[in-house]
Formats: sequence, C-alpha cells, structure tokens
Amino acid sequence: MLRLKLAVAAVALLAGAAFASPTAPRNGAEYTTLKTPQPVQAQGKKVEVIEFFMYHCPACYALEPAMLEWVKKQGDNIVFRRIHLPLTGENDPEAHLFLTLEAMKLEESLHAKILSTWHVERRRLKSDADNLDWAVKNGIDKDKFLAVYNSFSIVTKLKNSGRVAGTYEVTSTPTLIVGGRYSTNPSMVDASNPGIPRQKLDQATLQVLDALVAQARK
Repeated sequence: MLRLKLAVAAVALLAGAAFASPTAPRNGAEYTTLKTPQPVQAQGKKVEVIEFFMYHCPACYALEPAMLEWVKKQGDNIVFRRIHLPLTGENDPEAHLFLTLEAMKLEESLHAKILSTWHVERRRLKSDADNLDWAVKNGIDKDKFLAVYNSFSIVTKLKNSGRVAGTYEVTSTPTLIVGGRYSTNPSMVDASNPGIPRQKLDQATLQVLDALVAQARK
C-alpha cells in the first residue's frame, strides 16, 4: 500500500511538472496580472513590452544579449522600452543618468557602453560626478549634459520614478511588463520550473514573453 501511495504521488508530481511550462505560462506562477492595468504607448496591433532594469543589476546584464535578440526578432509586433528602477529613491544616480540620456535620445546608443562600464570595467557610477565624468569621456558635451541633467523635467521625472514603478508593482529587476497588464521575471520562471538549467533560464523567460505577447494581442 505504501508503495502504491508513493507511486501515485510520483505520477502526480510528474504531471504537475509537465503542466508547468514557459510555453504555457500560468497566472500566479510564471507571470502575474497587474491589479490595475496601465496605459500603453503602443498603437494598433503592436504590444508594449517594458523592461524595468538597473544598470548595476547582474541579472539584467545577463539577460541583455538574449533580450536584444528577442526584441529584434519581434520587429513591428511590439514596442519595447526600458524604465530604470530607482534603487536609492528620488536621487538615484543610475536612474538620473538613464533619464538624462533618454531625454537626449542617446540612451539606446549608449546602453551597451554603460553596461560594459559597470560589468566589464567594474567601474561604478554612483554619483552625479561619476555620471558627468562618464558622459564627457564618452563624447557628450558637458554643458548640454548638465543642462538636461539638472533640468526641471528630468528632476521631476526622477522624483516620480518610484511611483511609476509602484503602479507596475515592480520591486526587483529585471521585471518585464507586457501590454500594461502582465508581469514576469526570470525568478518567477525559475521558481515555477525548477528543472530548467540556469543557462537556459533567460530563454525560458523569453518563451513566457512570447506567450504573453500573444495573449495581450488577443
């Protein structure tokens, strides 16, 4: 009888593991649904995908190559944008740099350089002075940079960035928001699919994104 019970339990466990899959994500497991859907910038059939990240975040850096490849593959199916989570609050220097470069339309072209500064050169940009020094060394006009960096609009956005993260229920990075409605991240995918090898976790996360984009489009 004991052997029979153990066999039944094993079959049930295997069945549950088979059902849990990045290609068929479950609400409350591989992803969650936001309590309050947020407005999106995408129009028509395009689906908005937001990556909440931080420059210093090792998991964000690890996801970056696969994420870029996924975005390129999606093409006109999505509108992709990033939002920097302000780890240290309304004066967070990383988020401040991100917002400044975004306003100057330089963030996309310099994103890889900033990540390399943090994760390859091991150089920490932890202050306004660090940010200014990095900007000048990477060819940005000092006066133009400071004018945007210290502008009322950027300072206001920086102060509100924590509230923005709160509306999306984001508390860690990387977190991915699909269609202003669905939220997922590698940690959720890993916890819900413990058999996935660590080196395949990023790809599994993108499989969840595929499913959520399709779901949002419906």
